[in-house]
Amino acid sequence: MSGRGVWLRARARLRRFPGLLSGCGEQAAAYGRCVAAAAAGPAELRRDACLEEFRALRDCFARAVGPGPA
Repeated sequence: MSGRGVWLRARARLRRFPGLLSGCGEQAAAYGRCVAAAAAGPAELRRDACLEEFRALRDCFARAVGPGPA
């Protein structure tokens, strides 16, 4: 298998991402708002502060991309 073919397939998949993920704008905005609010002020951003929003965004990405290779 040529290395060039691998890169061509990878680039083709990456080119599809913006279109596939464009339907996740609402979840991305909610996650961004949560992170911005959690990072605002003197308090440090804490791990899992926006876990619910992150999971919603991750699930949207997974649905948009579909099942991976088996």
